[in-house]
Amino acid sequence: MSQEHDESIEIQQLASLKPTHFADLIRTAQLVFDPASGVSGRYVEVDWQEFGMSDNVAENLKSLGEQYRYASPGISSEIVWSQLTPETRTWFIKNKDELWKFEEIFPALDED
Repeated sequence: MSQEHDESIEIQQLASLKPTHFADLIRTAQLVFDPASGVSGRYVEVDWQEFGMSDNVAENLKSLGEQYRYASPGISSEIVWSQLTPETRTWFIKNKDELWKFEEIFPALDED
């Protein structure tokens, strides 16, 4: 495939993604980095493959989560997209409408 064709596909993929998808991705990345949600003394070990994430995707998201651990999820989509590996981009597009579920699986302890 040519670089022009690859860029065309990438633009089409980006067009299908909304800011809420990127916000959900950032929150998911934060949870992959720290599934205990920053609670001191609490350690949670997660097999991310059970959630459909390869080790490579989990590592990419963990890195992203560490970088943005204290950030609000409203980071520019272009910045986030540029930090995703091709494998993570594919996973993200495939799972974009399901990412909000990670926050339900790993709720903050202070929620009612």
